[in-house]
Amino acid sequence: MRRTIAGSLVALLLAAACGGGTGAGPSGGTVKLTDGKLVIAVINDQSGVYADLSGKNAVEAVKMAVEDFKAKYGDNALGGTVEVLTADHQNKADVAQQKAQEFYERNNADLILDVPTSSAALAIADVAKTEKKLYINVAAATTDLTGKSCNKYTFHYAYDTYMLAQGTGVTVTQQGGKSWYIIYPNYAFGQDMEKSFRQAVVAAGGNVIQSDGSPFPNTTGDFSSLLLKAGQLQPQILGAMQAGGDLVNVVKQYNEFKLKDQNIKLAVGLLFDTDITALGQDALAGTVYTTPWLWNMDDQSKTFADKFLKRTGIRPTFAHAGNYSAAWQYMEAVKRAGSDDADTVVTRLEGYKFSDFFIRNGSVRTEDHWVQHDALIAQVKPKSEAKETFDYSKVVSTIAADKASRPLSEAGCNMAR
Repeated sequence: MRRTIAGSLVALLLAAACGGGTGAGPSGGTVKLTDGKLVIAVINDQSGVYADLSGKNAVEAVKMAVEDFKAKYGDNALGGTVEVLTADHQNKADVAQQKAQEFYERNNADLILDVPTSSAALAIADVAKTEKKLYINVAAATTDLTGKSCNKYTFHYAYDTYMLAQGTGVTVTQQGGKSWYIIYPNYAFGQDMEKSFRQAVVAAGGNVIQSDGSPFPNTTGDFSSLLLKAGQLQPQILGAMQAGGDLVNVVKQYNEFKLKDQNIKLAVGLLFDTDITALGQDALAGTVYTTPWLWNMDDQSKTFADKFLKRTGIRPTFAHAGNYSAAWQYMEAVKRAGSDDADTVVTRLEGYKFSDFFIRNGSVRTEDHWVQHDALIAQVKPKSEAKETFDYSKVVSTIAADKASRPLSEAGCNMAR
């Protein structure tokens, strides 16, 4: 009995943390769904280098959001059933495009979520525009989603390369890391990371000696030629823009080549807790990085993380938490709209201001559909300072939402295209 009451209390606390916000449109009332069913599809990498940071556990996060939404508002709060579909895009843009088309047309999906791998993310943005269906990207970083590839039906939720560069690029440079050698995965994400970090480093008073791309995905896992080159160039900072499994291999080889002993410090463009798990905490101890969220940053976050741990066996990455939050805020928008009609829901999202356990000081920019919010500068702690399993990082400082967001004047978004 005590366990049942405690579990219910956790669900209620989590539901309270996930709601909240102000924006256009009425709240409550009857929701009329097109076919009596709301369909949310999660498309991501479930078998490759990004499977751990997002993957099947992101699907579980979305299912949790649906369950908690019903627990808060009632089973019929959205006017019918809610179905969660999923597909593995295998980090291939053509597969992502095909899956999105299938979900929108055959399954009548109302929303597509997640989509790491920027090339796949951009492919789905094109499909969403053509099909006039909602798409909220959580796990891809390319700024093109709110730039040249922006459209009325696409929203960018958790982070982008501008945020990462304004955090890590600026901070590391200002701390004395003036000369950089950047290595990046040679596709849309990595190219955008290189561009954003180069601009941030130069603006902060540093310089990029050279930058080189690596294959994506790097099926051999071999980055030795780039790390040997780093030893020859002797920069103060090696900026590693890889992510997921590729980043894990870069860091392992950085340590094997003893570049730190040559006074070449490592700066990581994008870091997830699953990367730290794979490498071991001490392999990254002292590393400063930028993130939209940490699972133990406060009580709200920890409440979600505890429930996620019980369900999946791991603490959530920010991609997992971001998918829960995005699914929740979408359902709130449907509830406000009283309909799953895409055009109507868009109007309930645009200009909306909210905070939840994941997003702080959030607002949805009408002009480019970037979800503006605070970001964090974090640092990996040595294992000796960990208070429990998965206690990897600490918050160093907060980047205010306006500073973490690319100025509209630089976005180049034209919704009318």
